Amino acid sequence: MPQTLLLSPKPPAAESSAVKGPASKKPKQEKQRLRKDKAAQHTFSHPLLAASLKSHSGNVTCLDFSSNGKYLASCADDRTVRIWSTKDFLEREHKCLRANVELDHATLVRFSPDSRAFITWLANGDTIRIFKMIKKEDGTLTFKAAPEDFPQKHKAPILNIGIAETGKFIMSASTDTSIHIWDLKGEVLASINTNQITNSYAAISPCGRFVASCGFTPDVKVWEVCFGKGGEFREVARAFDLKGHSAGVHAFGFSNDSHRMVTVSKDGTWKLWNTDVEYKKQQDPYLLKTVPCASSEGSRVALSPDGRVVAVSDGSNVAMYSAASGELEEELHGVHSGKIDDLRFDVNGRFLACCGDKAIRVFHNAPGYRAAIRDMQDMLKKAQNEAMKQRLQQQIKEAQSALDTVLAAPID
Repeated sequence: MPQTLLLSPKPPAAESSAVKGPASKKPKQEKQRLRKDKAAQHTFSHPLLAASLKSHSGNVTCLDFSSNGKYLASCADDRTVRIWSTKDFLEREHKCLRANVELDHATLVRFSPDSRAFITWLANGDTIRIFKMIKKEDGTLTFKAAPEDFPQKHKAPILNIGIAETGKFIMSASTDTSIHIWDLKGEVLASINTNQITNSYAAISPCGRFVASCGFTPDVKVWEVCFGKGGEFREVARAFDLKGHSAGVHAFGFSNDSHRMVTVSKDGTWKLWNTDVEYKKQQDPYLLKTVPCASSEGSRVALSPDGRVVAVSDGSNVAMYSAASGELEEELHGVHSGKIDDLRFDVNGRFLACCGDKAIRVFHNAPGYRAAIRDMQDMLKKAQNEAMKQRLQQQIKEAQSALDTVLAAPID
């Protein structure tokens, strides 16, 4: 059940204090050059566009929502990581905090489970750097890099990094079939060879138990990272595979409870899987749906936290589907001037965010509201007692009102 959409008041300073550089008088020539650059920026509009976040001066390569729902982190080749307040998305002003990446730039960024730190992958350093988010006395946030970066272990370009929601391990994966499992201090606990010829994507499941990878082969492999009762690392054990595509898999995504997975493949389809299985009893995940879709090298796929909506990127386009029916609900064309590098839903399933140039586009998840309304209408038909019927009718009314607000929202 998505939350009712509220046009929030301004967030507290802790979530929105902007970092301003020193004011300097720029010469006229530079001002004209800046104006020219601005004019050349890619323009995009759509009824579902909630916000365009535009503070980066370089191409944004990665996004991550914090698990407390308050922040969106972005990194770009302008040597900064920006932290945005999700409360600001529906405001005219989109303030952000800036963390500088000294003598390097971050290509990937991931929040820690407590939303008080984030990890980055350094483009030149080829390693992980941890930043702590520290609250100052006035309530604003500042950022402090850990004194030492992780040791260099990967020999090929990096694909993804992640921190388990349990806080027990960090994952890094590269294109050459290697995945490293680290403790939080930078020691390698285990290394996995995926045997997929090349890796195209890898990620930790939202529940923090599993690590999965896909690549040249037509399957997705899933491992469990096992810890003892005292919290000590035990082993990485093969859990299950998703088998059914007829060509290599570009990417995959999880629902918030890790009970559903979605995959997108070179075979021109996306597939939805039930992964809520007892694999130790030899239960295999089972296929729920196969849907034709446009995809290409570097395509990304995201499953909304409640498992109701599938979003697939193809070049600079995004398609949004109903997970239940497989129907195409929204097509977003030419969202960015370049290929979409990252695509993800926020933890409440209200927004879908993507990046592919200097801007971040945030969309209202209208298909999510519609799916929730449909599900509640089905429940209403089956409802036995009057109290349940009244409660459902009220929830349907609220969800419909939230959807109407979204569709009526003025676009800048």
